[in-house]
Amino acid sequence: MLNKFCKKPLYEVTRKMANVAMGVEKADMVIKNARLVNVCTAEIQEGIDVAIAEGRIALVGDASHCIGDNTKVIDAAGQYIAPGFMDAHIHVESAMISVGEYARAVVPHGTTGIFMDPHEICNVCGPEGVKAMIEDAKRAPLKAMSNVPSCVPAVAGFEDTGSHIGPEEVREMMTWDGIMGLGEMMSFPNVLGAEPNIHGELAETLKADQVITGHYSVPETGPGLNAYIASGVRCCHESTRAEDVLEKMRRGMYALMRYGSAWHDMPVIIRAILDNKVDDRFACLISDDTHPDTLIGEGHIDHIVRLAIKEGLDPIKAIQYVTINPATCFRMDHEMGSISPGKCADIVFFDDLNDIRITRTIIDGDIVAENGELTVDIGKSAFPEAVYDTMHVGYDITTDCFKIAAPEGKDTVKTRVLEIIPNKVGDYERLLDLPVKDGFVEADAGQDVMKMAVFERHHETGTKGCGFVKGFGFRKGAMAQTVSHDAHNLLVAGTNDEDMALAANTLVECGGGLCAVADGKVLAVVPLPIAGLMSDLPVEDVAAQVSELDAAWKEMGCVINSPYMTMALIPLACLPELRLTNRGLVDCRTFSFVDLFAE
Repeated sequence: MLNKFCKKPLYEVTRKMANVAMGVEKADMVIKNARLVNVCTAEIQEGIDVAIAEGRIALVGDASHCIGDNTKVIDAAGQYIAPGFMDAHIHVESAMISVGEYARAVVPHGTTGIFMDPHEICNVCGPEGVKAMIEDAKRAPLKAMSNVPSCVPAVAGFEDTGSHIGPEEVREMMTWDGIMGLGEMMSFPNVLGAEPNIHGELAETLKADQVITGHYSVPETGPGLNAYIASGVRCCHESTRAEDVLEKMRRGMYALMRYGSAWHDMPVIIRAILDNKVDDRFACLISDDTHPDTLIGEGHIDHIVRLAIKEGLDPIKAIQYVTINPATCFRMDHEMGSISPGKCADIVFFDDLNDIRITRTIIDGDIVAENGELTVDIGKSAFPEAVYDTMHVGYDITTDCFKIAAPEGKDTVKTRVLEIIPNKVGDYERLLDLPVKDGFVEADAGQDVMKMAVFERHHETGTKGCGFVKGFGFRKGAMAQTVSHDAHNLLVAGTNDEDMALAANTLVECGGGLCAVADGKVLAVVPLPIAGLMSDLPVEDVAAQVSELDAAWKEMGCVINSPYMTMALIPLACLPELRLTNRGLVDCRTFSFVDLFAE
């Protein structure tokens, strides 16, 4: 695969590389006296030099003969150096900031490349939204390699989105610069069922010689998993059990072990490697979804690497999982992922192998971050007008919109309730008796049950789904958000209809985002004018707004970590067990609509 993400392609500079390595020409930069984390051989090499020219590595070893009058020399003074870290699966939109601002947050933490799946903005704005993300990424040094969203909608027939992606769109988008493969194939039932359109998308990706990324979220490792992999899917980030990771790696699938702001699967599933004597070349560490306050406060891939080391993973292996392994997964290991001759000069510096804290980041031979700060100017985002003004509900949202009529003559009614699982993407279907008042089913704080609704907000269809959710701990108030995967319709949940209506209308008025309301007052709001998903403000400002939102949720009684991210998955109809979309309740085990009442 031809790499378009380095300063210059290798075919243009082979003579230069040879001349610098031989000392005939001098290097642009030489790193001296480093302790090299060699991910090719899983060893630490002492006293290593690295010569860099044209943004690429010309020599690793003794580079004394590569130094000239104009060579920039960096004395590592015994610091460790490693390849730049890469995130093999990330939705930038989940950080609620532009790609440029995302780069400003993560590059100082050692992230030099990401394989982003912009299916969030694609669900709202279509291919033009993806193109806007790719263009915004160009202002920053981060290598933002993009996948074509595969499932828009996530599960056809169960929700209404702002756009649609099919084989024709995939074929056209595969020709764009910046595209590396197909985004996560969430519609795994249609892969297994040999549905023509989904397999058409797979075929167009394979014809373009690109990588298909996966989403196989069910605990099944027999015929279904084999069928999924046999259809061309190369990796999967949806494992929640150690045995899933092991079986995927045994079948030649890259297991992307996730640890994001809300999804804390890695400590459980990494046991597949720690408890078994297996080759781990198919293991990667990824974030999937990370909020801005996490990026500012904890870090990005470096944070996940530190956590994996604490779980008992060898530090060199942890670094392999975010360098050479993801590069190999995306068939880019001939260009990235190791500090070796000919590769892009993407290099990070740190002092302690067991507590990795990045002090310097180099991308394509340029120092782009030092001591926690980006050292290059990236300017401001300039998203097109087409990705703004995306709130099109089409009618006034009043308290009547949230009333759920009970079966006649009932004082209580047995109801299907979606119960969340903190720090996990799955949920449970519960059958609970809920109270009826004046003919309408009510929320029940005693059972930790809130009312919820999902309003279509793209095409003024007027469709709306209603249901109940358990597990957030709300004692009062309501919340609303347009970050609601993957259709990103308007999601509202709360303890009373008045606050729910105020929360919904607050977001309609500001163009989308997240907000918290209690006792008739807006406690916090995070405006996200770009597709109702992202802010055009600096990452620090968005992180501060999210912190205010978090405090408001706690004031309302919420008891879980990253609640807005867990809430955002309530409409995602490809995750078991029960989900609510703008079309109604979906049983994601049978992929069928079900009645709200179980009587």
